[in-house]
Parts: sequence; C-alpha cells; structure tokens
Amino acid sequence: MTADLSAPSVILASASQSRAHILKEAGVPYTTEPAFIDEGPIKESLQAEGADALSVAETLAELKAVKISRSHPEAFIIGADSILDLDGVWFDKPTDIDHAKAHLMTLRGRTHSLATAVVVALGGTRIWHFRDQPTLRMRNFTDAYLDQYMAAVGTDILSSVGAYHLESLGVQLFDYIEGDFFSILGLPILPLLSFLREHKVVVS
Repeated sequence: MTADLSAPSVILASASQSRAHILKEAGVPYTTEPAFIDEGPIKESLQAEGADALSVAETLAELKAVKISRSHPEAFIIGADSILDLDGVWFDKPTDIDHAKAHLMTLRGRTHSLATAVVVALGGTRIWHFRDQPTLRMRNFTDAYLDQYMAAVGTDILSSVGAYHLESLGVQLFDYIEGDFFSILGLPILPLLSFLREHKVVVS
C-alpha cells in the first residue's frame, strides 16, 4: 500500500493515457485535469530564440502544471511534456494515419532523441522539475513491415509523438534505446516518486 489517505492531493495536468497508466501502476493516488495550451506558437517562438528541445519541453510542462495549479493551489500538480528531436527537427503528434506513417518513414534507420520534462507546481508556482533525454534508433524495417505495423496498431499511435508505443508492438521498430524507459513513455517516474515520498504523498 503506497497511498497515504491524509496526503495532499495529486493532479495530473495531462490527457496522456500513458502517463496516467504509469502513475496508476506505481500506486500514486491522483486525479486528471488536462491543461490545454496552444503549444505550437510557444514551440516556434522558443525555437526561433535558440532554445533546445529540453528547455522547451520543460517550459511547456511548467505552463501546464502552473495553469492547473492556479485553480487547485493546495494540490501537487504534475505537468509533463516530450519533444521528439531528429537532428534539430521537432516532431508533433501525428494528426492522422498518413501523417503517422510519414513520421515513421522519416525516422526509419535513424537515431532520434526524446526530450522529456516533468514539473510539479504548488500554489501556482513551480516547486520541482526533472529533465531527461533518451536516444532511440529505429531499425531499417521494410515497407511491408511498416504496412503490417500500421494495420495492427491503427489510430492508437496518434497519441504518441513518434507514432510508436514502445511498451507494446512499437518495440519491434527499434534496434536499440539508451536511457530511461519511463522517460520514453513520457513520465520519468523514479525521480518523481522520490519527490512525492519527500512530501509525504506516498509512504516512504
């Protein structure tokens, strides 16, 4: 039993099913309230100013956490964001199946990174953050395999910035990964759990 019924509440400021699943499986009591922000202009502006993907992911995670924190000042608000970076080109979540296939064809046989950041806000202010940047190399899979993969996974991959789910069939797309598995899924849970234990949200 990891939950403390007297602990402060936790809110995940994200609609990501992957992040929610990680928290649930880790035994963290939480509710979900997505923070909808217009990410596109923010990314473009910061990138034009020379910001790297990690810094932008951290900024977006903070904006999400702080936005929800203003409405729930007594709760710990978790904001997170991930940016796929392929040689300086940043990828957004695919808008449709054709877009997802184009992503995978571009990533095929190449190495990319996932800039991932998580921020916790309390009382409308950021109080903690963590950043990570795993690297992944896709194998040079055949067109036939890509078609098979797309048919098998369907629209589920539209929720992933890279059009893959490493925790399931998407693992077959890769030659190797370097870095934390949970960071790739969008929520580096081990440092987050350490923070939550320090603040008596989960039992230490």
